[in-house]
Amino acid sequence: MHFTGRTWRPPYEAHSVIIQATSGCTYRKCRFCSLYKDACFRMAPMEEFEEDLAEIKSCQPSARRIFWTGANPFAMRYENLKLRALTVRDYLIKCRTMAMFASIRDIRDKEVWQLKKLRAMGINGLSIGTESGDDDTLALADKGYTAADILEQCRKLDEAGIEYYFVYMTGLAGRGNGYRNAVNSAKLFSRLNPYYISVDSLTLFPDTELYRMEREGGFIPAREKERLRELQVFIQNLQIRTHLFADSVSNFYPVTAYLPKERDSVIGELQYIMDTVSEEEMREYRRNLKSLG
Repeated sequence: MHFTGRTWRPPYEAHSVIIQATSGCTYRKCRFCSLYKDACFRMAPMEEFEEDLAEIKSCQPSARRIFWTGANPFAMRYENLKLRALTVRDYLIKCRTMAMFASIRDIRDKEVWQLKKLRAMGINGLSIGTESGDDDTLALADKGYTAADILEQCRKLDEAGIEYYFVYMTGLAGRGNGYRNAVNSAKLFSRLNPYYISVDSLTLFPDTELYRMEREGGFIPAREKERLRELQVFIQNLQIRTHLFADSVSNFYPVTAYLPKERDSVIGELQYIMDTVSEEEMREYRRNLKSLG
């Protein structure tokens, strides 16, 4: 198998077969991220892609779901996505769905009819690192799009019938701004249909722009209990049925919930942690995080 650098997949893709479709990121400007800082975007050559499919076929010929790795393989043009999706079906006749990371920016250049075609070919499961639905927070993080862009592009996915998943990041708005970020993000997400919402908590690493801003006084990180309160507010204001996963290593206390059914219980769990664990213990946990993988 051809893999370049670190290979990432969401926790909910744990049972998917993995193949490299791209490496690197087309954007590399998010101020909190250094995962792909020194890696130029590259599409896996079709020869390599087919070699990997042949290897998968020899080991797992009955694979039902394939996850294409890379920061945002959905950045590929429609014709390239179409070619690769059809090639997957040639090798793995029982494959039903293909999933991958995507950015809101990657959806802009695709018409609804193209998205419908891709859905018919099996592309169904876009993990989108929205991080927020609040314009001030999106600008601070330099995400390259606005809340209105999220709404417009994801409604195209809804119309095409493509399943998608959001990421929300507590602490990203900075100290004192978590409540605003949580309310505005929840309001926006509630106008859409994310099947999953994965929650991370901002962790600053030395090779990121936000880390430099913090050192120079241009960014003040949220305290740990403020982040848990932000997550409570976010959950309280979500008005959709969705699966929420706040169980990555970046979260001091991992929780999962099916909303709205488990809303009150998970909010209660978070409150118990805030009432019984000190701020310093939570801060020590984050200081000891060396990576998120």
